[in-house]
Amino acid sequence: MTQPARPKTVAVIGSGLAGLACAQRLQAAGWTVTLFEQGGAPGGRMRSCAGDGWQCDHGAQYFTARDRAFAAVVDEWIAAGVAAAWPARVASWDGIEFRPSQSVVARFVGVPDMDAPARALAAGLEVRLSSAVHSLQRNGDTWRLAVSGDETKHAFDTVVLAVPAPVAAALLANSAPTLATIAAGANMQPAWALVLHFDTPLDPGYDALFVNAGPLRWVARNASKPGRTGSETWLLHANADWSQAHFDATPEAVIASVLPTLAALGLPLPQSCAASRWTVASTDPPLQIGCAWDAQLRIGLCGDWLAGGKVEGAWQSGAALAERVRASDAVRSDRD
Repeated sequence: MTQPARPKTVAVIGSGLAGLACAQRLQAAGWTVTLFEQGGAPGGRMRSCAGDGWQCDHGAQYFTARDRAFAAVVDEWIAAGVAAAWPARVASWDGIEFRPSQSVVARFVGVPDMDAPARALAAGLEVRLSSAVHSLQRNGDTWRLAVSGDETKHAFDTVVLAVPAPVAAALLANSAPTLATIAAGANMQPAWALVLHFDTPLDPGYDALFVNAGPLRWVARNASKPGRTGSETWLLHANADWSQAHFDATPEAVIASVLPTLAALGLPLPQSCAASRWTVASTDPPLQIGCAWDAQLRIGLCGDWLAGGKVEGAWQSGAALAERVRASDAVRSDRD
């Protein structure tokens, strides 16, 4: 008597957009998918912070949809009410003058915050939060995961790592050296983020500003994004070189260094300010390989750092890896 096929299992480590996209596609193809997220919420750098009467996107600021497949996904998000177009007044500043952006590319944001699309994707998946995977071990035809605070040895047919390159390199060093080398070769850089609080709305003549001089690279009025509520908040991102040079600085020192630059940008000093550091925020130079897959070991890598560093690239990377996994499984099934 023929035994029924055992469900195919996959562990996705990391629940940023790449991991969620990969997990969603594999689950739709019939796989049993479990995501392990070391943090307290899905979304990766599609993240916002909030307090009493305020909110602010302090990670990814917006996304574009140049790719036709991703544009269709964004349309679904808009229809579901978790994303919307952001018709921002965008400018650039070179240290001397402001110039309005000539770009006609549409920008989109999550609604009511940048976390919203990730929350919507995660709602249909098994996501284990506060579950950091600290080791991977190949055991015959399966992978065994050790999760912090969990004595259970979790076994899976396939593993997807949707984590920053340094994390992937450490996890793969002893089990998948080819992929570990790819991850170790990615130069990921930090970014300091500052959230400014004001008592009244401000209008310096722009909603978002690309900064090409001084410590900053981006300034945005959070309230200009659709669906935002609460008091006036602005988000500043420091550039990669400055953030690396001040990697070990205290938040207070970062604030003291950055606030004097506001006057030149047409902004007053805030009533209050907070700073936090993204340890890994961008890749220089950005990799363009999309994803990486070891068919023999049945383990792969996806993430924005493999696909240009944007939100759109993160989704493309996760979707591409899901297709690689499915194609590899089809080949294996034909041989069995």
